[in-house]
Amino acid sequence: MDEVAFLLRPRHGGWVIDGTVGMGGHAEAVLDKSGADVRLLGLDADPGALAQAGARLARFGERARLAHASFADLATVAATHGVSEARTILLDLGVSSWQLDASGRGFSFQRDEPLDMRLDPTRGQTAADLVNHLPEAELARVLHEYGEERYARRIARVIVRRRPLATTGDLVAAVRAAVPRHAWPRHLHVATRTFQAVRMAVNDEPGALRRALEAGPRLLAHGGRLGVIAFHSGEDRIVKQAFRTFGRAGYAQLEPSPLTPGDDEVRANPRARSAKLRVLERLP
Repeated sequence: MDEVAFLLRPRHGGWVIDGTVGMGGHAEAVLDKSGADVRLLGLDADPGALAQAGARLARFGERARLAHASFADLATVAATHGVSEARTILLDLGVSSWQLDASGRGFSFQRDEPLDMRLDPTRGQTAADLVNHLPEAELARVLHEYGEERYARRIARVIVRRRPLATTGDLVAAVRAAVPRHAWPRHLHVATRTFQAVRMAVNDEPGALRRALEAGPRLLAHGGRLGVIAFHSGEDRIVKQAFRTFGRAGYAQLEPSPLTPGDDEVRANPRARSAKLRVLERLP
């Protein structure tokens, strides 16, 4: 939070675009530390999160505007709201603690919930659709590529054998049956990588990120900054490659290596432990 507010608050007036406004925490911090001439456009695919962000940011009045949209459509949404350029853009990838703990959509393996996992529950296929209909080889590819799961083939085989799966409990049971007990991670739930992979596939998160990274830097005003917080090594590689490409075209990374949370932050919020923040600046 402190690093985002320091690096991404505009030094001059203009628009901030929070492409993953969530419950409004980063947006609130940036607006609090900015002048009254700074306005924010917040996007989120999850209408439940947007409702919470709206309540949190209500005190800023017309300075904060929200849109039910994916950051994959960043350029289109910005144009619709009359934003031709932004002083800063933020993408905080993955899911929020609220989505994990309270949305009831099956993002977490801690409770038995319907296998949904859609960030936008109003559209698209669910996790149940995916695990029950993908061919075994394609399911194994998803688990390996998006979850970096060593036992992807074995898990896919067990899932196919146990179809149909309806709840998160069904999916956890399939993973437990597929992964040898001696190979269960010591510091992660055995189903963590599988749940991550299925969620990313359901929402096409890598594809959405690539589209946002193609449009975002071009929306920046000269001297503007784009920050991306990634929690998944594959997504961080996408960000790193995109920033490298733009680095040859009038942009520069603020630091060659990503910023990571300090020990105090990880102790206070263990879910932050894998976060990596990269910032790209459009040169004046």
